[in-house]
Amino acid sequence: MRLLFYLSLLTLAACSFACNGDFRERAKGDTREFVVVMDSVDWDSKTSNALRETFGKYVFTLPNPEPYYDLTFMQIRSRSQLERIMGYKNIIFAAPIDDSTTVAAQVRAFLDESTEQRVRNGESFAFPLVDQWYKDQYALILSSSSDSALATKIRNTESALLSNALDKELLRWNWFVYEKKEQTQYSDSLWNDHGFMVRIQHDYIKRIDTTNFISYRRFLPENDRWMWVWWKDNVKTISFLDDDWINRTRDSLNQKFIKGRTDSMFITTEYRRPVESYSFQKDRYLGYETLGTWQMINGAMGGPFVNFTYYDESTSRLFMVEYSQFAPSVRKKLRFVRQFRAMGRTFEADSLYLTPF
Repeated sequence: MRLLFYLSLLTLAACSFACNGDFRERAKGDTREFVVVMDSVDWDSKTSNALRETFGKYVFTLPNPEPYYDLTFMQIRSRSQLERIMGYKNIIFAAPIDDSTTVAAQVRAFLDESTEQRVRNGESFAFPLVDQWYKDQYALILSSSSDSALATKIRNTESALLSNALDKELLRWNWFVYEKKEQTQYSDSLWNDHGFMVRIQHDYIKRIDTTNFISYRRFLPENDRWMWVWWKDNVKTISFLDDDWINRTRDSLNQKFIKGRTDSMFITTEYRRPVESYSFQKDRYLGYETLGTWQMINGAMGGPFVNFTYYDESTSRLFMVEYSQFAPSVRKKLRFVRQFRAMGRTFEADSLYLTPF
């Protein structure tokens, strides 16, 4: 039976907020940590293992693999502890619907009778809740008819579960990156002069500015980051556009513009490690996101990168936006990669832009 995702109505009603906005406190915890609420007897169950293999699976497009999310397992010992748990940023409540555990009873309390019946019938099992009890919160209720059934559903819908959680995380990084200040003079200049823009973080500095290539750098001694944009006009067809073309073009641009101390030192993709690419639709643009690691030819340097390739059919224009990091003393880099993934999604192009002759 087809698995459905519902934003269910919970018996715990959401708070009413003033017309001027949500004045609740922000949820606590790391944006990359999920608190998994299960009875302790189930911490080695099929469901818990499925959660570890899904939300806790390793990301290999990094210099050192890191889990997609860090998982912390908790059980409900008291009402006060439940209230504390409900204050975390990311929460998963998981239990078979008719189990006798405290967590299963809480799951039933969250769901109305008709939703419970859909769970028992195998029609639905996952109920994401955004900002339910606190601001900036993502909660997920997971339940099915049995431990093995729930584990199977989690594994079978891994892509959707992770995509929903990532969407919320990228919104958070978007706020975090641009909350202090952003370089609107740079994005305005891109828009006015070249007919597209991407938001620029507050302390990036423009480095290279050529006919169709501009780079920016955020230099910190222990965490060097940079980005560049490239574009091509009058692209009438994208039949050539695939993963190989994207990587060859990236490598060519990096070799030409992103140098080391000498011309013989330049950046290229580290193909010995995984390089992954995904297509997606952003508004009217076809987009490709490529993730992997780079290395310096003739130099002992490397780090992660995130590349976005966008095609705007309405103006026949092709764009690339790439972000990279060099931070050998920063062991965990996934949070910075996620920042890059949020930043690259701020791309916009002017549908009325006329290509200069």
